[in-house]
Amino acid sequence: MGYVEKKRWLFFGLPLTFTKYIIEEDSITKKSGFLTLVENDMYMYKVHDIKMVRSLFERMAGLSTLICYTGDVTDPEFKLEHIKNGEEIKKFISEASENQRRKNRTLHTMDIDN
Repeated sequence: MGYVEKKRWLFFGLPLTFTKYIIEEDSITKKSGFLTLVENDMYMYKVHDIKMVRSLFERMAGLSTLICYTGDVTDPEFKLEHIKNGEEIKKFISEASENQRRKNRTLHTMDIDN
């Protein structure tokens, strides 16, 4: 199971942008662009924390922005902007990232300076 969401305008939540998010059990893919296509992948086991932000206009349009804090080099803050079903997708990403860390036997450690 997974999700396919499009980035939407804050104006009535219309999906009139050229950005698509594909959320699967093992990865999140962001495809964007019209003339120049850019595809950015992030493995689910690299997600450390997720924050959901909902501005007033996002709440009025039924949208959310999810910020995934990751161990990814190219995108340490992977944003899924102006998407529908934000709470459901946030829960899915949390559970899937935990499952992938267990499956890959990945340990997240913190660097604490003395």
